[in-house]
Amino acid sequence: MQEELKYERTMNDRKLLMRLFVYMKPYIGNYILGIILMTIVVGLDILSPYLMSLSLAELGKEQIIFSKVVMLFVISLITILVMHIVQYYQTMLMHKTGNKIIYKIRLDIFNHIQSLSHHQFNEIPVGTLVTRNTSDTNVLYQLYTNVIVNMIKYVVTIVGVFIAMMLLNYKLGLIILAIFPLIVVLTIVFKTVVRRVHRKVRTEVSNMNAFLSENISGMKTTQIFNQEKKKYLEFSNANNNLKKASLKEIMAFGLYRPSIYLIYILTVILILWTGGNEFVNFTLGITTVAITFYELYAFYQYILKFFNPIQSLADQFNILQSSFAAAEKIFKVLDIEPEIKDSEDAIDIDLKGEIEFKDVWFKYTDNEWVLKGVSFKIVPSEVVAFVGATGAGKSTIIGLITRNYDIQKGQILIDGIDIKRIKLASLRSQIGQMLQDVFLFSGTIEENIRLNDPRITEEEIIKACDEVNASHFINKQKDGIKAIVGERGNNLSLGEKQLISFARVIVHKPKIMMLDESTSNIDTETEVLIQDSLEKVIKKNTMIMVAHRLSTIQHATRIYVFDHGRIIEYGNHQELLAKKGRYYQLYRLQYQRHNNK
Repeated sequence: MQEELKYERTMNDRKLLMRLFVYMKPYIGNYILGIILMTIVVGLDILSPYLMSLSLAELGKEQIIFSKVVMLFVISLITILVMHIVQYYQTMLMHKTGNKIIYKIRLDIFNHIQSLSHHQFNEIPVGTLVTRNTSDTNVLYQLYTNVIVNMIKYVVTIVGVFIAMMLLNYKLGLIILAIFPLIVVLTIVFKTVVRRVHRKVRTEVSNMNAFLSENISGMKTTQIFNQEKKKYLEFSNANNNLKKASLKEIMAFGLYRPSIYLIYILTVILILWTGGNEFVNFTLGITTVAITFYELYAFYQYILKFFNPIQSLADQFNILQSSFAAAEKIFKVLDIEPEIKDSEDAIDIDLKGEIEFKDVWFKYTDNEWVLKGVSFKIVPSEVVAFVGATGAGKSTIIGLITRNYDIQKGQILIDGIDIKRIKLASLRSQIGQMLQDVFLFSGTIEENIRLNDPRITEEEIIKACDEVNASHFINKQKDGIKAIVGERGNNLSLGEKQLISFARVIVHKPKIMMLDESTSNIDTETEVLIQDSLEKVIKKNTMIMVAHRLSTIQHATRIYVFDHGRIIEYGNHQELLAKKGRYYQLYRLQYQRHNNK
């Protein structure tokens, strides 16, 4: 995918841990408490085999003191009960803490995504960004809730059990010490291999989600052009790539755990052989070195407790490497520097609506200039229109005024101030746009008009709907402005969506209003309604219109005609017709088409 190619790089473990720790830092007290509780659990767990061996040893004596046996059994049961209670509170504490951390990470990712420019959104598939904020953060959840504390727990358990075995019988303990380097080597090899595999899995999951996001959104087009079979094959290929990566992950994990289990079996055999020989030799009087049956039983229990955390460490390493791979992907998104951002000296302003372009040059890519030395000036409350062929640069002007993109040459002034010195939030909050492709969110009509601005009242929304002639269809809805809007407004017509979009612009009271081909895809009846609405708001604020239908812009104060990124003529409707230039040709062409209909 494009995002993987442009931003792909790896981070070392130390850097990843430092960045992951930043999110842990506010909850470090919880982790310290969790480690303390975990240490108590480990201590009680190590103590229980010793208490059980003492109980069995008492039962093996010729003169059994039942009160002592009962007391040892009661102490053992209390130890196990307390261990499970402490473990419950430690688990709950870690899960609550992990949820808070993941909540913060998701907010940071979404907030950062909102700061990216339109150009950057064009380069990064939407499915990739969705994966970062959902699937990848779910993987990190396991890291913050289980892995960190559990890895400390298992290491403490291994060290504690080893010390207990050395104290119980140092000869048998040395056997464990001799085998341990082999376990370390296996673990290092596993860590190296599985990290690479996990990274590949996260990439393929991202590719899969990007494919699904794009193709489900474009399913109508797929069906219209009968491309289901082709898309099925493309999905099958993406699915197969994910399957192969996942199988490699399973294979790496599947080789490590059985290897550890094999070492465990060999260790048990060596311990039982060595300890059993010592027990038999002592029983036969061959040696004076004593190892009792109960000590051998306790030692066997300690072997289980020694290797169980080692095998569990394989699970934790698996999750850890998956978490590191997910963290790499997340931090790659967070490290993308927004192309459009406030300068250090940026200011808030109260717009009057004056706009000036001074010799502006702009290109989306390095291959071709879209605007070439464009200059014009719009005074407050003026109605200006841009016309020209597709690709002439008209809509680009709209994107530059809202700073969706930054120019390469020249200067754009708003009220005499360089646009780069105006805070983005201040600039965009005072500009209203009606686009050709209206986007409506899932929710109610009211919510789509208000856009979560609590300052806008229900009365203002109703008034705006009346003003743009949207009430004629909203009032027909059972719930009025409370009526539900489907995903992307799929239960509304193009005209109805455009009228809601117009109401959205009006209710926010912009100082500058921009209409980008807002009537090109709607029916004649809705176009008349919008034209009637425009006549009501003209002269209230600066208005910029981009249109193919010249009938919609005849009332404009000034019309600029674009051709291949340059302004080739300008004037009002009558003046341009009198020049008999490019505008005159466009007007005649549309007039003839209209008459032919």
